[in-house]
Amino acid sequence: MRGEYMSCVFCEIIKGNIPCRKIYEDEFCIAFLDIAGDVDGHTLVIPKKHCENILDCDNETLAQTMNTVKLVSEHYTEICGYDGVNLLNACGESAHQSVFHLHFHVIPREKGDGINSWPSFKGAKISLDEMLEKLRLQ
Repeated sequence: MRGEYMSCVFCEIIKGNIPCRKIYEDEFCIAFLDIAGDVDGHTLVIPKKHCENILDCDNETLAQTMNTVKLVSEHYTEICGYDGVNLLNACGESAHQSVFHLHFHVIPREKGDGINSWPSFKGAKISLDEMLEKLRLQ
């Protein structure tokens, strides 16, 4: 794990040392509004157990976190009137993970909201057949 998680901002939020605008909490996870203020309803879902990202997270914690992601997403679409959600996760420094505590962004969406949350890629450099050979699970 990256450094001491005692200095993790999300762990401090979980402990109550840093305030948050809590959307949901249970014994395993917490969901709260992102302070970035970039998109209305931008929510972060995090496990209470410290994991750096999906790669070092145990299966039970990951499953509990994804259950909370689904619960929040369903609430936003079925109760709050949103048409859909984008789910975003960065795993590792090269993927632009900025807080090294597993978290998922839930971005509520409305038709015609003008939000472009899908990355624009420059194009693959390796053929699909070569990638298949490299990436296939055996």
